[in-house]
Amino acid sequence: MNIAFFEIQDWEIPILKKELKTHNLKFFSKPLTPENIPDIKDCQCISIFIYSKINKDILSKLPKLKYLTTRSMGFDHIDLNACKKVGIKVSTAPHYGDNSVAEHTFALLLSLSRNIHKAYLRNLNENHQIEGLKGFDLKGKILGVVGTGRIGRNVIQIASGFQMDVIANDHHPDKAFANKFNFKYVSLPALLKKSDIVTLHVPYCAENHHLINSKTLKMMKPGAVLINTSRGAIVDTDSLLYALNKGKLSGLGIDVIEGEEFIKEEKELLHHPKTLNIKTISQLALDHRIIKNEKVVFTPHIAFYSEEAVRRIIDITIENIISFSKGKSINLVK
Repeated sequence: MNIAFFEIQDWEIPILKKELKTHNLKFFSKPLTPENIPDIKDCQCISIFIYSKINKDILSKLPKLKYLTTRSMGFDHIDLNACKKVGIKVSTAPHYGDNSVAEHTFALLLSLSRNIHKAYLRNLNENHQIEGLKGFDLKGKILGVVGTGRIGRNVIQIASGFQMDVIANDHHPDKAFANKFNFKYVSLPALLKKSDIVTLHVPYCAENHHLINSKTLKMMKPGAVLINTSRGAIVDTDSLLYALNKGKLSGLGIDVIEGEEFIKEEKELLHHPKTLNIKTISQLALDHRIIKNEKVVFTPHIAFYSEEAVRRIIDITIENIISFSKGKSINLVK
């Protein structure tokens, strides 16, 4: 097959060449866009990451494409209906970051609970005073876990080690797991009302768009902490800033934020002002107001980014492609 890889890193290329040596491979460091489509018109298979947006316009320019494999668990960057209409199969890389994202969730939480981010900035300025750095214990705190898939379950297991009290919300409760780790499933309003810390582990879809919004934020405990390592658009950014400024939230740990692709490409956007519009500018301004807030710990979508996890992504992607080439597609989006 002719296969194109987008958003690829240099270290990945030798591995892919070795494991897929019977195929013709093309590599691109940037996302798939209309501009680089002419270079891959002969490709039957494409591998992408989250910044390559696949829609019907892109697909219409790739008549030979039969298979799309994304190196991510999520697939909200892919128009699945458009793929289905033209007979393109779509696979993901599931479960590669189950423990990695869960561990990062606690990295964000511990940074907030012990003011590590503030202490680090003071240290850079040779200020070693402890005033204003008093934190709080995790032991005994109520942790509300929204979404108990593989990542959510890893979070709950880690929380048990901190002796936290866990409650959870999920459309498909895992009662056996709940009994094993001594937590209860509750409604989302009840979870928000009772939790000292709320952490989000649900996939992005239309149903979950702005799941956390002005209405749901009002349900939360005054001074609660919110953690999001899922997808940015699960939380309404405007409402989030309001809650921070009004003290409704005492801390926010985020690895994702709406419009993060604009932050990532901000310098490039500024060099190409024609690509800017009012919506983009407004989103960038709002994002910067949040991530520069002293109550916020922000990381640039790196919860998945451990040595072990990124290798698992490549291994799963290779397995996906080999299986498809043999007529036995795996990890398909249903």
